[in-house]
Amino acid sequence: MIILYHLHTKITEVVNLDNQKIKFDVLDTIAEGLHKLAAQFPESKIVWCSLDCKEQLNLKDIEQLFHHNKMLLSFNPSKHHFFDSHIGYAEQSLFINVNKKVRYPTWQMSSAVGVVHASLLNEIKDHIKWDANFDYYLSSLAKLCMPLGLLCYSEPKLLKQIVPIATPIADIYMLFRFVKQHYKTRWVFLLWLNLMMYERKFTWLPLLFSLFYKHRNIQTLNLDGITVESTKKVIDRGTLDVIIPTIGRKKYLYDVLCDLRNQTYLPKNVIVIEQNPQENSISELDYLTSEKWPFEINHTFMHQAGVCNARNIALAKVQSEWVFMADDDNRFESNLLEDIFKKIEQFGNQVVTTAYPQKNEYKSYKRVVQWPTFGAGNSFIRVNLLDNVKFNMALEFGYGEDGDFGMQLRNKGIDVLYLPEPEILHLKAPIGGFRTKPVLLWSNDEIQPKPSPTVMLYNLLHNTKEQLMGYKTTLFIKYYKRQKIKNPIQYYLMFQKQWKRSLFWANELKGKAIT
Repeated sequence: MIILYHLHTKITEVVNLDNQKIKFDVLDTIAEGLHKLAAQFPESKIVWCSLDCKEQLNLKDIEQLFHHNKMLLSFNPSKHHFFDSHIGYAEQSLFINVNKKVRYPTWQMSSAVGVVHASLLNEIKDHIKWDANFDYYLSSLAKLCMPLGLLCYSEPKLLKQIVPIATPIADIYMLFRFVKQHYKTRWVFLLWLNLMMYERKFTWLPLLFSLFYKHRNIQTLNLDGITVESTKKVIDRGTLDVIIPTIGRKKYLYDVLCDLRNQTYLPKNVIVIEQNPQENSISELDYLTSEKWPFEINHTFMHQAGVCNARNIALAKVQSEWVFMADDDNRFESNLLEDIFKKIEQFGNQVVTTAYPQKNEYKSYKRVVQWPTFGAGNSFIRVNLLDNVKFNMALEFGYGEDGDFGMQLRNKGIDVLYLPEPEILHLKAPIGGFRTKPVLLWSNDEIQPKPSPTVMLYNLLHNTKEQLMGYKTTLFIKYYKRQKIKNPIQYYLMFQKQWKRSLFWANELKGKAIT
């Protein structure tokens, strides 16, 4: 392990783990110094640390925290990030609103303290410019490499104790530059528009100057050569339960159970929650008892519909170390469970979501990446993580319950990884029988809320104020083509009313218990 200490823009000292000094060029920028060290020590972890954090640097735990080479960890002990909350006007993802109390996935890196493996720096040396501003360089590196499979985190345990220090903040020109270099060009104009509309800031010059910067293109960069072999043990007993909510899909559920029966690695229990809201109805799943299965089937039949409720009931019945959250219209190969556990061991992660294509659907992501959502029908979770994590009943019959469940996990310090292989086929089966359209609280409103109050609730719970307002702008623009009012002024007035109704109902939903 090599440790680089710096003050502002200059390297002050480079030492190894035994505190032996290593020569460096005092004229190098910090990014240049990192890359030279990577070339000199290609098998080493390289730590950087501001002198302000030197006494708190937690070298003892870095080996445990940095458990494979395809990672990038850093931490900013200040309340802010290098790019302040205005970046939310340009990005809606969960990587913006970072929970600094736990390990949290984000591309927002910091010069205060961090660690990277030399193999990554050597791989990207000819692809990403070594910016003189170290914070800008680190954020650019993470933003560009996350889609290529680099796992990037804010990690508070890099410090023994979090003592707030003064850290750099990007000015408005650098913010516009970053958006121009890392997003589609339209987001520069949307950033400008949002600043003007919501903050009365007229940022003409930053907008103009940003247009002279080229978009950073790394199409030829490939990180697949960096091997991943986690030293973190996340599988002990290796037992697995499967939960499946179902309603009116007898044939499809049977196929799922047959796929589970044919697995090379068998589950211990399969928990089936069958719903039929018709009074006096009985179960139609006769094959659960008429056929023999190589696992225990725990079957619950009830008249209450709702997938959030069904999944919560199922999760409460789980007994194994791991749980596979499945749907009743899945299909998968016989090696699914065995291959999933191999991937879990390789990456040392406790939550994974598989590829979930429909028939003939193109699979956009072909690498293991940090997933910006969560799949309630195609995910595997270590059961000990589920204390106080449940599907939010306020989102029943709406949208966003999957994403909200994933955010509960992330706010406990648990990342969600996407696995392109093995995949689960999603048949998107026709809606089963016995279903009636739910009467939502706002169903009879004269002015129908826009967006759906459950979508609004997700935004209120998990996004920043700037992300919410940025979402409002893009929704306003996209929705114009789909609605009947073509007079822009009338449309604007109606949209404002719909947005207010959505906010009203979202806040009403907030009062509902999560379980």
